[in-house]
Amino acid sequence: MRTSVSAVGSSNMENDISLKFHQQLFLISEYLVTEDVAALKFLCTDLLHLSKLEGVKSAADIFKLLMAQEYLNVEDTFLLAELLYRIKCHSLLEKLGYTKEKVQERLSEKGRISPYRQMLYELSENITSEMLKEITFLLQDHLPKRWMILSALDLLILLEKQGLLTKDNVKILEDVCITVSPDLLETIDCLSHSQITLHGDFIKCFSLASNFPFTFHLFTEQLERVFTWLGLDVRTYTDLTSREIINLMETWQRVPDHKDRNCFICCILSHGKSGAVYGTDDRLVSIRVLTSHFTAKRCPQLAAKPKLFFIQACQGDKIQRPVYVDTDGPTPDLSSMQERVFLSESIPEEADFLLGMATVDGYVSFRHMEEGSWYMQALCSNLQLLVPRGEDILSILTQVNEDVARRDSPSGTKKQMPQPAYTLRRKFIFPIPMAPPPSEQHQCF
Repeated sequence: MRTSVSAVGSSNMENDISLKFHQQLFLISEYLVTEDVAALKFLCTDLLHLSKLEGVKSAADIFKLLMAQEYLNVEDTFLLAELLYRIKCHSLLEKLGYTKEKVQERLSEKGRISPYRQMLYELSENITSEMLKEITFLLQDHLPKRWMILSALDLLILLEKQGLLTKDNVKILEDVCITVSPDLLETIDCLSHSQITLHGDFIKCFSLASNFPFTFHLFTEQLERVFTWLGLDVRTYTDLTSREIINLMETWQRVPDHKDRNCFICCILSHGKSGAVYGTDDRLVSIRVLTSHFTAKRCPQLAAKPKLFFIQACQGDKIQRPVYVDTDGPTPDLSSMQERVFLSESIPEEADFLLGMATVDGYVSFRHMEEGSWYMQALCSNLQLLVPRGEDILSILTQVNEDVARRDSPSGTKKQMPQPAYTLRRKFIFPIPMAPPPSEQHQCF
């Protein structure tokens, strides 16, 4: 009889615990709004069958599915705590006996949400409604017609369904982020560094030993066509690490043919931060370090000869916004500003450099997915237009500044301002090619 009473008492206690647990889950679900439920569904995509998640209407529905798969029970509520932590509903953690700090301490041991899923969710949180419109526009050829995309999560889910986005391939995200908002790449890189590596760009190196010899390093076929038209032979180096970039500069520093040439030009397209560019190993290389290999002291073969560097890379995370000005004021007459050439027996070590930056320090630079970077587009088009007119490189870069400054992002809210800096002592003028420019040879790039 006593045994029987004990069994009944134990059963009642278990029922009470179960009821209390379900009450806790119900209260938590009542606090979660529609956006929270969508976030929970997305974070659980790798844990629960997609067909079952599609029928979810509330947070309570998700909790039922998690319990059915034994991810959630009275004795182990950590997965739910992790989910609430991920969607930043920290105040609800106390209902499970957790705090934000306690969850953080146990994530490395018990966390179930993959770095890839975390990265996608964090990325969705950083995509504004305006960015979403721009991204949707860029991807319109990849998306089903008449498909309603109301949020960044909707877009990511759709890309995954179509196989365009996987944990092993996020290139489509990298491409649109570079165009819309390059600072979003930080989210992709930082939160999933162990699984995802940003793809580096390639370098092409050019040299020529004929009428007007140069050595040129650059990316993209458009640049290759333009500088070949200007009389350059092409050598190509691709996907270099930070160490390999430095080694390449050291190699070209020691090239004996410099004595037969009258200029050195280097163009690099990559990701970057203030004063530096990335190699494919995600390590930064100082632009100052790159140019220092060609000073008059370290590379005497190029002493007194122009060294031109064109850098297409972000120099920070900030985005320039348009400022609307009164256009009634007079425009300064720059034609009267003439350079004077001073000839002397010695020159400063840092003389005869030109550094053409795609953007000012601290800011991002933009690239069209099909046409290329704003800066390189403007550089190539103005070289083709103005070299035949006998314009010097500073006049050409001034027009490049003007053309890029006039461009807007599709939303009209983002701008870019290139920045040349130089210690040139003479005007630099390309010889006028005999052939028509590439834009006339190839109707479009």
